[in-house]
Amino acid sequence: PHSVPLPYSEPRAVDPEEALVAAVSSCHMLWFLSIAAKRGFVVDRYEDNPVGTLGRNVKGKEAITVITLRPDVTFSGEKRPSPGDIDEVHHEAHEVCCLANSVTAEVRCEPVLRA
Repeated sequence: PHSVPLPYSEPRAVDPEEALVAAVSSCHMLWFLSIAAKRGFVVDRYEDNPVGTLGRNVKGKEAITVITLRPDVTFSGEKRPSPGDIDEVHHEAHEVCCLANSVTAEVRCEPVLRA
C-alpha cells in the first residue's frame, strides 16, 4: 500500500518491502530464541520494531539499503543474561540468520537494553 498508490493498492495489505523487513526480523528472532534457550535463558517476551531504509544501491537502483532491528527482550527465571550475554546471543543469531546472509542490505541490530 505504501509503494502502489490508491486505488490500485489494498490499505490493509503488507507491501513487499515491509514483508522483507519482517522476514529478516522473524529469522533473527527465531535464532535468538533458539540460542537463548540452549544457554538456559528463559525469554518471556520478544518484540521488535524493525525499520527498512529505502535508498540507492551501488548500481544506483532503488533498494532497501539498511534493515535495523530493534529487539526488546524480557527474561525471567533464575539464570538471567548479562548485557554481554544478550549481545553475544544477538551476534550469534545474526551470524546464522539465512535471510540476513541473503540480502545485500546492511542488517543492524540495536537491542533495547534495560537497566
